[in-house]
Amino acid sequence: MFKNERDASAAGQETETVIAPSVRVEGDFVSEGNVRIEGMVTGSISTERDLIVGENSKIKADVQARNATLAGELHGNLRVFDRLELASTARVFGDIQAKVLSVAPGAIMRGQLVIGID
Repeated sequence: MFKNERDASAAGQETETVIAPSVRVEGDFVSEGNVRIEGMVTGSISTERDLIVGENSKIKADVQARNATLAGELHGNLRVFDRLELASTARVFGDIQAKVLSVAPGAIMRGQLVIGID
């Protein structure tokens, strides 16, 4: 019925941290796994894996991730080491650094943009 962490890793499933819509986090948030944010975060966010930011999320933080998909609002700098996808509802107010960037029509970006980082 319940799987332990070793069983999940063996099956290729990654641990995911979820910040639900009703949750507000303040401070430095660091993760080695995938992170999904649907609520509010203030401070800094760093993950060695993938970050997904939901459409109704509000983030006031500097963010660092391997890959990121952003559909909500971010006030802060964003550094993505591989692929960054901005959905049509994304609003980024800060500098962006990414190796690859995909922007849907309607996304808003205000800040400096550096593409092709190592």
